[in-house]
Amino acid sequence: MSYVLNGKGSVGANIQKLVLETAKEVGYRANHAAKATRTGQTLSIGLILPDLKNPYFPQLAQVVQSAARRAGYAVFLVDSEENEDIEREGAEDLISRGVEGLIWCPATEHDSLSEYRIDVPIVVVDRPLPNYDTISSDYYSGGRLLSDHILSLGHKRIGMIVGPQSLSSAKLRRDGFVDHLDGKAQVEWEVENAFSIDLSNETRARLGDLEVSAIVCGNDFIAIGVMRALHELGRSVPQDVSVVGFDDIPWARFSIPGLATVRQPFSKLGTEAAALLIRRITGDDAPQVNMSLDMRLVTRGSLRKASSDTR
Repeated sequence: MSYVLNGKGSVGANIQKLVLETAKEVGYRANHAAKATRTGQTLSIGLILPDLKNPYFPQLAQVVQSAARRAGYAVFLVDSEENEDIEREGAEDLISRGVEGLIWCPATEHDSLSEYRIDVPIVVVDRPLPNYDTISSDYYSGGRLLSDHILSLGHKRIGMIVGPQSLSSAKLRRDGFVDHLDGKAQVEWEVENAFSIDLSNETRARLGDLEVSAIVCGNDFIAIGVMRALHELGRSVPQDVSVVGFDDIPWARFSIPGLATVRQPFSKLGTEAAALLIRRITGDDAPQVNMSLDMRLVTRGSLRKASSDTR
């Protein structure tokens, strides 16, 4: 019976079916605490994310949890609230509870978990850091895709609201876009804003500029905040100005108009991170992995061809 319940050994299909049906009838539940004591394995991992208010991260968490569950692992989640102290406290708590590894999206570019690398394997997701296995999107190429598309629509005067440039993921998005304008369009103004739907006063002040034909935002959360603020100013998207985002969070397709953006490969980010961490947990000591995943353009109603008087 234990061979069937633990997925070990060779047991005929009929016997396996009988054992599982009997276990279900009697309400059998595996005692993971006892199993951990016996084997030294908890079959659990920790996931540390920076901001669960941003719908990007719950979507990523769902993919990681699903991939881990299929591999037989439970996932324990910590929201660091973009705070390095909470990251460290969360990692320490998760490790003390027996997780066998961590998937971590850093709140900043600072390596706040360096001291825990000797305790458990850690895979960094979304925001690359040196000295870690990393799974992230190719943000620079994503910015280039967006630049090429906006140029193809004839936009010549552009405003930019970039994410925090202290984060490499935000900087690569910005640089990929600007580098590939190739002198064919001009960035009239650029302002930095948190990855938030709430806009700074400086950002709001820029939205009154009637000269730009497109506003490029560091992520979808910023872009949705921009569309709301433009509506409050009496400006129409995309008739008066086009707006584009980055990530393709679920909200993007439900905004009015739908938000043009660059899609992150959520499913592959989460599944690759979980698979890599589990390989490390089970003894894979291959060289450090730094995987960069392709992104793709998503066209929706917030971006249109530039009119002749705004080119």
